[in-house]
Amino acid sequence: MSESKGMSGTNRAILVAAFLLLAAAVGYAMWRDSAPAPDAPAAATPGDPLAAFEARTQASPKSAEAWSALGAARFDLGDFAGAAAAYEKASALAPESAGLWSALGEARVMASTRDPMPPAALAAFEKAIALDAKDPRARYFLAVKKDVGGDHRGAIDDWFALLADTPQGAPWEADLRRTIEQVGAIHKIDVADRLAKTQTRALTPNEMPVAARAIPGPTRAEMEAASQLPKGQQDAMIAGMVDGLEAKLKANPSDVDRWIMLMRSRMTLGETAKAAQALKDAVAANPGAADRLKAQARMLGVPGA
Repeated sequence: MSESKGMSGTNRAILVAAFLLLAAAVGYAMWRDSAPAPDAPAAATPGDPLAAFEARTQASPKSAEAWSALGAARFDLGDFAGAAAAYEKASALAPESAGLWSALGEARVMASTRDPMPPAALAAFEKAIALDAKDPRARYFLAVKKDVGGDHRGAIDDWFALLADTPQGAPWEADLRRTIEQVGAIHKIDVADRLAKTQTRALTPNEMPVAARAIPGPTRAEMEAASQLPKGQQDAMIAGMVDGLEAKLKANPSDVDRWIMLMRSRMTLGETAKAAQALKDAVAANPGAADRLKAQARMLGVPGA
């Protein structure tokens, strides 16, 4: 959506920041939590972390599962356009799968550099909802559409409806709550009482799968302050959150899952050298988990993995 359609550049930048840190994590967690796990492919080679997935689609070009696994791998590596292409294949082969259509919509959203809700993504989410009115990821992103379109209260109401249908302790619960709080803070909508009334126990970080964990998001006050910042300072805020994650690892270097989160975050920010250093530090602190750390690093494209 352009500024001429009602969204200021500052608010859009804030939305994008929240989107990268929260929405993608929420959608990704929903998919991983609800979809059956595909068969594990052969180990990826250091030079090409996608080779095994691509080989599987070549061996089984009519397998929706193979294309879905490739889409998820590409999404993990930040190749959102490539992920969308793979999910297009998967959804064409399994057109009755709401999860595949919502995965396609998410990939199309993330691949868009200008429109936060491109028509092709919206069409995929609407297809998912037509197949399964309870599909959590499609519901989440259709509420995002309302938010970027200016209907902030409507979006928050839809997110609360999704929260009401969310199983207690679901991997995306904490991120969904944070999204509601932050959008409310940006647009001066009080959500505290409603959130308190729907309070349930969220999983602790150690109970949650790595894929479901977002980088710790900014607080309400930080979001309000950030809405007044120029883009460069907003970028600095995001970088600061990642640096905060690294600082936590210095205090607890045995947390392997957080090292994987840090490598993913550094690669997302284009900080490949820092990602490589994170891998070295993680292996040094956790030699018993070296194989797992290196395997994850290869999937992320970390240099030297």
